[in-house]
Amino acid sequence: VQLQASGGGLVQPGGSLRLSCAASGSIFSINVMGWYRQGPGRQRELVADITRGGSTNYADSVKGRFTISRDNAKNTVYLQMNSLKPEDTAVYYCNAEIVRRGISWYWGQGTQVTVSS
Repeated sequence: VQLQASGGGLVQPGGSLRLSCAASGSIFSINVMGWYRQGPGRQRELVADITRGGSTNYADSVKGRFTISRDNAKNTVYLQMNSLKPEDTAVYYCNAEIVRRGISWYWGQGTQVTVSS
């Protein structure tokens, strides 16, 4: 199983980016999918997650600015990030609770988001 994240980059404050993360391999189903981030000198933190049924959870710092969504048919999760701030600068990681023979959590490789003028 692999999680491939994409969509990071350099954006000015107030700008937008959309991250994508696709899971591939031998997958029966995916329960929760989510995005975490780790900024310079900081611990990895949850940004947002979403259940298979579409229930979402957001960090307070991104509520009203970020939107998480998923396409179950494509095993893909998205993170639409609007009104970006310099403090959103971080490496963003996707993860997923994947059902195969058992249930395990998998991580993507991370994608850099830099918010700077």
